[in-house]
Amino acid sequence: MKEGGHLSLYIADFRSLVSIIGDWGERALIHHFRKGLPSRILDQLASHPSIIDSLQDLMDITLELDTRYHERQNEKSNHQEKKPEVSKSNSSHPKRSSSSSQKKKMNFQKRDKPHSSLLNKYFKLMNSEKERRIKEGLCTYCGGKHSLESFFKRPQNKLTQPSGNFPSQGKAGVKIMLCSMVFTVFHPEQNCAF
Repeated sequence: MKEGGHLSLYIADFRSLVSIIGDWGERALIHHFRKGLPSRILDQLASHPSIIDSLQDLMDITLELDTRYHERQNEKSNHQEKKPEVSKSNSSHPKRSSSSSQKKKMNFQKRDKPHSSLLNKYFKLMNSEKERRIKEGLCTYCGGKHSLESFFKRPQNKLTQPSGNFPSQGKAGVKIMLCSMVFTVFHPEQNCAF
C-alpha cells in the first residue's frame, strides 16, 4: 500500500485475496496484513494500548487510525488555504507559501500572455501562426526576421569536396577520392588515373 493511500482499498483487496487463498490461519493473515501497512499506521499501532488477537480487530483499528489521519490532512490543507498571508513591510524575508498547489497557480499566472495566444494546449505553435510566419518569411522557431538559409547550410568537409578529377556524385566520389589519396601516399611516383 502507498504511504498516502486510503486503507479501505487495501482492506478490500486483502479480503478478496484471503477469499481466494483460503484459510492460512489467523496469525499468518495478521502477519501479512501488517506487512502491507504504511509506516504511519504501523507507528500508531505500536503505541496502541490494546492487544490485537484477530484479523478483524486489526482491520477495524487500522481503518480508524487511517480515517483520523486523512481527516487531519484535510484539516491541515483547509487551514492553510484559509489562512491569510500577513505581509510585513519591515521584514526583509518575503513570506513563502507552503502549499504546492498555490505555487503551481502562481507559476501558471506568471506565464507570458502574448506567447500563450500563439501556442496550442500542447505548447506547440498554432497552424495559423506557423503559416503566417512562413508567408512573411519569418523564422518558424523564434519569429525573427533573419535568413533561413543560414540555418540549413553546413560547412563542407574539405575531404569530401569534389575536385575536377573525381566524380562528384554521392559516396562513390568520396570512396574514389580516398582511394586515390591512399594510392598517392603509398606510390607517390605514380599518378592514379580513375
